[in-house]
Amino acid sequence: MLPPELPPLPALTRAEAELIDRYLDAVDQLGRINPARGADTYAGLRAAQALVRTAVGLRDALALMHERRETRIHASTMARALRVLDGERRCRLVAVPPGPREPDGAP
Repeated sequence: MLPPELPPLPALTRAEAELIDRYLDAVDQLGRINPARGADTYAGLRAAQALVRTAVGLRDALALMHERRETRIHASTMARALRVLDGERRCRLVAVPPGPREPDGAP
């Protein structure tokens, strides 16, 4: 049985697609750096080094959009693209994982 087919990506300009890709790259690196999820400092260091390069790509994508007079970010379209590209799961890796549940009445 084949896995369910993903919805198509919304129509994006090349610069918008680059922005989405670089944003998700940054999210992935931050998820690897997250001290609440990490296991060793070397992996975090490597991810931090990659994040610097990723930030440059993110800046360049936004600069290209600005130069092309793409002055508006269409948030709903970008959110759809992020969902198709598994952005919700990837962004959860940046957050602090939920802790153990406290019994009722506990501080």
